Amino acid sequence: MEEPQLIAGLRAKDRKTIEYLYDKYSKALFTVISRIIIDKDIAEEVFHDAFIKITRKIDSYEESKGRLYTWMANICRNAAIDRTRSKEFSNSSKTNTIDDYVYGLESASGTSDLVDAIGVKELLDDLNEEQRFMVECIYFKGYTHSEVSEEFDIPLGTVKSRIRAAINVLKKNLGKI
Repeated sequence: MEEPQLIAGLRAKDRKTIEYLYDKYSKALFTVISRIIIDKDIAEEVFHDAFIKITRKIDSYEESKGRLYTWMANICRNAAIDRTRSKEFSNSSKTNTIDDYVYGLESASGTSDLVDAIGVKELLDDLNEEQRFMVECIYFKGYTHSEVSEEFDIPLGTVKSRIRAAINVLKKNLGKI
């Protein structure tokens, strides 16, 4: 099914389209969540909630802003981060490294080829150690700028400058693709 057909079917709340979406994307989307939330039961619960949100909020998706998968992955990622920030979730769960996230994708999930295809590994390799650390903490682990500053004793301005520099490097490199 082509992406425009998929979007139209989701907006029409077509059951077969929703089933197709689940069959095609559930492994990849679950992997996004499970890289942030290690506990499989909690990750499954977050995935379930995120998938329902995707099907209910499809009208808010704007094709001009990016691909459907990216939009869905962001919903899943944000749901996982929200869960890690909830009161019942311990800070000790924030233990994934960027290598676990990028390099440790399980081949059984079917997403390692997707990550390779979009060049995530190469993009992150272009960041210096400080920039990679900021991306790891803020994007992959779900820390806020303030949490990174407090936990690692780095001035807040420095945290913001390093993440801004990392984003600029990534933007520059994405322009080459």
